[in-house]
Amino acid sequence: MTDHYQTLGVAKNATPDEIKKSYRKLASQHHPDKGGDTATFQRIEEAYRTLSDPEKKNQYDNPMPQGFPGGFPGGFHFQQGPDINDIFSQMFGMRHGNPFSHQGIVFRTQVMLTLEEMYTGTQRVLNLQLPTGTKVVNVDVPKGIDSGSQIKYENIVKNGVLIIEFHAIQHLRFERKNADLYCNQSISVLDLIVGTVFHFNTISGRTLEVKVNPKTQPWTQLKLPSQGMPISNSHSYGDQIILLKPFIPDNIPNEISETILRHRAV
Repeated sequence: MTDHYQTLGVAKNATPDEIKKSYRKLASQHHPDKGGDTATFQRIEEAYRTLSDPEKKNQYDNPMPQGFPGGFPGGFHFQQGPDINDIFSQMFGMRHGNPFSHQGIVFRTQVMLTLEEMYTGTQRVLNLQLPTGTKVVNVDVPKGIDSGSQIKYENIVKNGVLIIEFHAIQHLRFERKNADLYCNQSISVLDLIVGTVFHFNTISGRTLEVKVNPKTQPWTQLKLPSQGMPISNSHSYGDQIILLKPFIPDNIPNEISETILRHRAV
């Protein structure tokens, strides 16, 4: 079992602020967008999600004995028994009489995905720790899946079901809100005044020319329709929203400064 305290490099009596500070440092250091190892980053994310949540931290610090739910290694929670049908009914609205009743096995785990993987869809190879040994399974992840979404995979094992909760790895450039993506674009105040065109790389890998009209106000939002994330179970996409973040150039020609001063004097 992974030692979350060791992963984050903190003591078991570490304060929430110490845990957060260590997480931010390690996440920045090992982020895949910075060339870090994805598996290492996923362990850091899992450790922080566990230790930053008081309830999850308490469960982690006080594990249930072997043979109870959660007693199997590998990050999977295992449940078996006559109440499995009620669990399905609560989670998925299933009626009594499902084939997993009484002898059903439920495996639960979490999987980290990059935003690019959520855009295109991907596959994951997982190791299921069965009572009879390890089973390697390959699961398909549909495009457009959102962070926090759960998918139920049936027929993974005999009389069993696998439930995966997906979470997004923090992206260094884009912030996702439903199917829309948001990001900042630095732009000179001079370009806001006279207008300009800049090249923008979308999540899909396309490079688009974006026009900024003359006399555009700072912090204006520009919309690129259908350049966001796929919308599940449809052929539509969200939008890309670009926030124009102004900066003052280090070198401003004297004639421009003089023109501004003359304008102020009028």
